[in-house]
Amino acid sequence: MTTVEQREDWAVRWGPYALLGVATLVSAFAADAVMTSAEMEVAAALVLVSLVWQLCWERIRPGVPEHGVHGQVYFAVRWALAFVLTWLNPFFALYALQGYFDARQLLSPRTANAGFVATAVTMAGSQSGGLPPQSPMNWFAFVALFAINAGLVLLFVRLEVQRDDNVRARALTIDELQRANAQLRQAHEENAGLHAQLLVQAREAGVSDERRRLAAEIHDTIAQSLAGIVTQLQAAADSEDPAVARGHVERAAVLARHGLGEARRSVQDLGPSALEHDALPVALHKTVEEWSATAGVRAEFTVTGDVEALHEEIEATLLRIAQEALANAGRHARATRVGVTLSYMDDEVSVDVRDDGRGFDPHRVDARERAGGFGLGGMRARAERVAGTFEIESEPGCGTAVSARVPLVRHA
Repeated sequence: MTTVEQREDWAVRWGPYALLGVATLVSAFAADAVMTSAEMEVAAALVLVSLVWQLCWERIRPGVPEHGVHGQVYFAVRWALAFVLTWLNPFFALYALQGYFDARQLLSPRTANAGFVATAVTMAGSQSGGLPPQSPMNWFAFVALFAINAGLVLLFVRLEVQRDDNVRARALTIDELQRANAQLRQAHEENAGLHAQLLVQAREAGVSDERRRLAAEIHDTIAQSLAGIVTQLQAAADSEDPAVARGHVERAAVLARHGLGEARRSVQDLGPSALEHDALPVALHKTVEEWSATAGVRAEFTVTGDVEALHEEIEATLLRIAQEALANAGRHARATRVGVTLSYMDDEVSVDVRDDGRGFDPHRVDARERAGGFGLGGMRARAERVAGTFEIESEPGCGTAVSARVPLVRHA
């Protein structure tokens, strides 16, 4: 209990005893002036009855529910005793004052005002000269004093009710704020857990993406170089002319050195070596020429639009896609002619590789790529990694065209 609640409990518990004692003492001093001997005897008996009634109530009070019938009966009997005592001696109205203090605790909200009004009747009778009023002036004073007592007490009670309502509303607001704070703390803890989980997932995704990148780089560099080496060595073995065979062996050595360099750069997460000293159009032109010389297939390279310096990742992506498309054309297409076009547009840049080879069914190849290949699926993954798109157009016997479109992100 708070200090205020303790004081209220003390007033409810001991107030009736204190007021009855004070009222009895004051009334005893004035008894000779306002009471007869018979009235004194009746008043003495009623004081004893009031004391016994208060003791009985104090005995059962702890187990009585608030606003229950027992409390209403106790209040009514006590008011009746105080009213009769005040009728006998106006100074006993001091005992009746207790009705102002505990009417709200003992009576229901509907009957509490009636208890206040009844107490005001007793107080107005005492203040107007005693009960019953003896003259018209006494009656006028009784009515006026009753109106003042009742009006003031009802006003104060209304203010107290409003105060209690405000206190309850404030308490509810505090409880809601505490619950909201608890929910915010819980949400913060959950967010912290989710953040930690996202960090773990991001770390795992980064590891997985790095593995895919290295696998794609190895496929685009080492695998292609090894395939070229095998092709050149096989050609050297099949050639009867020592000079021609020596040329194939030299090309195989060049491819081996190139593949070794690319492997080292891929492991170190560097861009293609072709872009170290040349811009994308020049690097693509050289790539097309080298591939044409190695594969023995006529290849043409075209640039359209206004050439711009692109972000390193964009240039590397387009170069790798073109290299993979050329490698696929050399291994599978059996083409006699290949065309590579690099196009600069307003907000996009694209690379298109076309051949007049035997073509294929893209749907059947898609299933194989999803099973773990790095060819067409790798090109698509590269384009999508930089928010681009990748398309394939091919039919058996009608050649193949691949197109990669990526955002035009300028060099910083």
